[in-house]
Amino acid sequence: MLPWRRLLRPLAVLTLAAAALVAPAGAAQAASAPSSGWNDWSCKPSAAHPRPVVLVHGTFGNSVDNWLGFAPYLVHRGYCVYSLDYGQLPGVPLFNGLGPIDKSAGQLQVFVDKVLASTGAKKTDLVGHSQGGMMPNYYLKFLGGAPKVNALIGLAPDNHGTTLDGLTQLLPYFPGAEDLISSATPGLADQIAGSPFVTKLNAGGDTVPGVQYTVIATKYDEVVTPYRSAFLQGANVRNVVLQDLCPLDLSEHVAIGLTDRIAWHEAVNSLDPAHATRTTCASVFE
Repeated sequence: MLPWRRLLRPLAVLTLAAAALVAPAGAAQAASAPSSGWNDWSCKPSAAHPRPVVLVHGTFGNSVDNWLGFAPYLVHRGYCVYSLDYGQLPGVPLFNGLGPIDKSAGQLQVFVDKVLASTGAKKTDLVGHSQGGMMPNYYLKFLGGAPKVNALIGLAPDNHGTTLDGLTQLLPYFPGAEDLISSATPGLADQIAGSPFVTKLNAGGDTVPGVQYTVIATKYDEVVTPYRSAFLQGANVRNVVLQDLCPLDLSEHVAIGLTDRIAWHEAVNSLDPAHATRTTCASVFE
């Protein structure tokens, strides 16, 4: 990727943040109705897939748009699949995941309890993209989620925050910029590498006992930088680089969640390790 393009992508993210703040309040809200078979509250997990899967969208995402590909992919394979909206700001439609992340984790807590009550399952599996792969760690560590979760699978999660290709290091040179981000979009401020939220999240270790963690990262991530900051440390962790599975895979931060069937195949391996099959470039056709 050309250097100027790597610089423009983070700038586009910040521009989208500003656009979200001034979006018309009357714009259509993201649909919460089931699409292609997911969020079906009559679904009962099968013996083959006894745990429901909860999908956790990323920053600026929502429960539908973030999962238009992966949710049907799981449903087709026999899983009960659910997705939630979290982190909404007043007057900002469509773009979620912008509120304080500890409060978003509380929304996940309520949603998981609803899924477990509906399905009768004892535990769920969580799959999250970007912030959605990191935020559940707060639920597991601080909100009592660990006994209710078997596995957490992160697609390009910012588990240790992000520098946004170094742009966050420029904030001190713009007086008031950091305070503006914190007050206007606290969910963004929480994700900056070294933020109080990230520091608290990872204090005392990255993981909790009893949960299996998988991180699937891409070398071409321009949002979570450096990309290895996604990785977790612990005996119950499996860190995967997408290009180690398929060197031809050029997916960056958005595509790994929205369209990348190689990443999805590896995620399913983590959901059902007893029946895992090798993930290669050919997995795109499965």
